[in-house]
Amino acid sequence: MKNYKILISIAGAIAILTTAGYYYVFILGAPQLDPPQEQAGTGLKFQLATFQSQAMGTVRQYGVILPPGYYKNHQKRYPVIFLLHGGHDDARAYVDKYALLDVLHQLYKNGKLPPSIVITPDGNDNRGSSPLYDPDYFDGNNGKIGTLIGSELVQVVKSQYRALDKPKFWALGGLSSGGWGAFNIGLRYLNNFNILFSHSGYFTDNSGPQNSPQQIVQQLPIQDRKRLRVYLDAGFNDTNFLASTKAFHETLNKLGIANVFHAFPGGHGLSGADIGWNYFHKHLKDSLSYVGNQFKKDNNLNKE
Repeated sequence: MKNYKILISIAGAIAILTTAGYYYVFILGAPQLDPPQEQAGTGLKFQLATFQSQAMGTVRQYGVILPPGYYKNHQKRYPVIFLLHGGHDDARAYVDKYALLDVLHQLYKNGKLPPSIVITPDGNDNRGSSPLYDPDYFDGNNGKIGTLIGSELVQVVKSQYRALDKPKFWALGGLSSGGWGAFNIGLRYLNNFNILFSHSGYFTDNSGPQNSPQQIVQQLPIQDRKRLRVYLDAGFNDTNFLASTKAFHETLNKLGIANVFHAFPGGHGLSGADIGWNYFHKHLKDSLSYVGNQFKKDNNLNKE
């Protein structure tokens, strides 16, 4: 009888831990145990907006952060940055998880990024958000997310906000599967985006070579290669993502495509100064500084 009670107690404890683990991962999305802290008083505001997507056949959501002084000078136009989220995220993730407002505030203050219109699309496909799979950042059986982000949302932004029109002033990047998505979409829409970046992403996908930036980039005409600018990083802990990113970097070098590549401590995970949300928070400063340098290289930025 005593052993029976012990077994019942153990089974009960396992059931509680299993339920708690399920809730933590599948309901809460495995939140960071020590998330980056947003500083008060950035002066920046995050807003959610919607538009009717023909590609997806429904109303879609995106986030927008307008630059400082946007409403003061009604003639000024701005560069644009699209940020794609990873698995089990949404349009709010960059603000709620990665303290994006603080990153932008610091970069604007230090002059490393010209004031820009920042867009955070909801990249989830028709299956919705789940920790069991990454978003399909392409046109496939689960919806036309590639068209939604690479074309439709670009036109929405141009019609709703004072955005510069030239693709050299448009950047598209992401983290984890969003990094893969940024290149899978961006390389198809170089008439809209000339600057692409990835944080601990990957460059081949199990949906096939047609959705592998490693393959797509090698098919680009020479003129497209010349206008492309790329930032890449990956964490040492993310062995597979690091290998994929490094291989892509080497391909870009062979093709003569301008790029930078960094391997940093840390990577995906739940806790640590260089882990998970903290990794992405820290290195968004690096990618967006790179983007800022590309924007500033054109002497006509302030004349556009």
